[in-house]
Amino acid sequence: MLEAIKEEVWKQNLELPKHGLVKFTWGNVSAMDRESGYFVIKPSGVSYEDLKPSDMVVVDLDNNIIEGELNPSSDTPTHAILYKQFPELGGIVHTHSTWATAWAESGVDVMPMGTTHADTFYGSVPCTRYLTQEEIDSGYEHETGNVIAETFRERELGILDVPAILLHGHGPFTWGKDAKSAVYNAVVLEEICKMNLLARQINSYATELPQRVLDKHYLRKHGKDAYYGQK
Repeated sequence: MLEAIKEEVWKQNLELPKHGLVKFTWGNVSAMDRESGYFVIKPSGVSYEDLKPSDMVVVDLDNNIIEGELNPSSDTPTHAILYKQFPELGGIVHTHSTWATAWAESGVDVMPMGTTHADTFYGSVPCTRYLTQEEIDSGYEHETGNVIAETFRERELGILDVPAILLHGHGPFTWGKDAKSAVYNAVVLEEICKMNLLARQINSYATELPQRVLDKHYLRKHGKDAYYGQK
């Protein structure tokens, strides 16, 4: 079942160490198949160098294992909540990458300070609140997904306009229309977190990108009249 998606999820998981986004087993990639209602995700605690396409686990949106001999990622319930609440999503990535995690630990949004940010994220990448003790006790990973969804609802953000979030004290999640785009967004997020910190060290008064420049760079790639790249 879903052999092509397993292959793709395996490949995209291998992109995480390639781009320096994970150490040890600190990350996972999943991809959703809307036709079947199942998604494929990395198994928990398996080293990237040992991963095989056949190790990928097929799970339904209620976290039941449909296919696979290994336990799925411990973050599976978070992925499931996001796929349930946001049907636009086709792929999700979670890492503990250094620069994005540093921002998550600071509890500060990543504001758009340059066009590298604006090419991918239409505004600040938000940082969530901490989970409450009740949420932790009732189902930590499940409620993590709910806190992500809550943040996007409260801030009235488009889930694909800003395809990333920082979990306060934890680390980043990114997503996209498929697993490949979710990994791409994770790489971009890591780079802009690094750039923002360095820019603030150079000039502590550095300001947010003007809205007109943000609009130009985001819309030339993602707007209805986008002209970036090849047709």
